[in-house]
Amino acid sequence: MGYMGGKRIIEISNVNKSFGNQQKKTSALEDISLEIHEGEIIAILGESGCGKSTLLNIIGGFEEADKGDVIFDGVRVAGPNRKCVMLFQDYGLLPWRTVLKNVELGLEGLKLSSSERREKALHYLQLVGLANKENLFPAELSGGMKQRVGIARALALQPELILLDEPFAALDTFNRYHLQNELLRIQSQEKTTMILVTHDIDEAIYLSDRIFIMEANPGRIFKELKIDLAKPRDRSHSEFQYYRKIIFDVFHLSRREIPIEFNI
Repeated sequence: MGYMGGKRIIEISNVNKSFGNQQKKTSALEDISLEIHEGEIIAILGESGCGKSTLLNIIGGFEEADKGDVIFDGVRVAGPNRKCVMLFQDYGLLPWRTVLKNVELGLEGLKLSSSERREKALHYLQLVGLANKENLFPAELSGGMKQRVGIARALALQPELILLDEPFAALDTFNRYHLQNELLRIQSQEKTTMILVTHDIDEAIYLSDRIFIMEANPGRIFKELKIDLAKPRDRSHSEFQYYRKIIFDVFHLSRREIPIEFNI
C-alpha cells in the first residue's frame, strides 16, 4: 500500500526565491508551504521553468531562500546535510573509479574501516541488482546501470531523505519503467522519504503518495493531489486514468502547449 502515516520530517513555510539583480528580478518561487511525512514519496510536478528544481535545491540546502524556512527533522536547513542526498539524471559517477569505489565515495568521510566501507557498498549494490558488477567502470555500464549505481551510492549513506531531480529522464521508456519499479521495491524495504521532481505525469502518479502540482511565473503550488492507490500500480487501470485526467484538466493540456510528458 501507499503512505499510511508517519512523523512530519519536512516543513516548508512561505518560501520565496528570486533571481537577477536590483534592476531586474525574476520571482522563481512565491509563498511555497507544504509538509512531508516520514516514509512518503512526494512528487513535485510542473512544466519546465516553474521552479521545481529550485525548490528541491532549497530543501537540500544547496540554495538559500530569500524568505521563509525549511525545517528538516526539527532543524532549520542552513546548508547541505548528510541526512539528505540528491540524485541527478546525469548520474554523477567518477569515470576513473570502479562501481564499488563510486558507491564508497560518500562513505570515505565517515569513521569506517576500508572493509566496513566495502561491505556496506557491496550490500547496496546487491540491493539495486548490481551484484558482481563492482569492478566495472562507468564506461562499461548502460544508462540504467549507471543510475542504479547512483541509487546505491545514495542509499549507502543511509539518509533520511533522498531528493530526485528527474532521475530517469535520460532513459528510454522500458529502462525508466524498470527503474521506477526498482525504486518502489527499494523504498518499501528501506522506508526512506523521497521527493521527486518530474515533468512526467505517469511517473508522478506511479511512484508518489502525494503530488504537488506547480504553476510558473512565479512558481507556486496550486494543487495537492493524494494518490489513493495501492502499489505497485497498473498504468492501464481506470483509476490510474482517473488521476491522469485530473492532472490533464489542471494543466489545460487541450488548450495550451507546455512541455509536460503525457505517455499514451
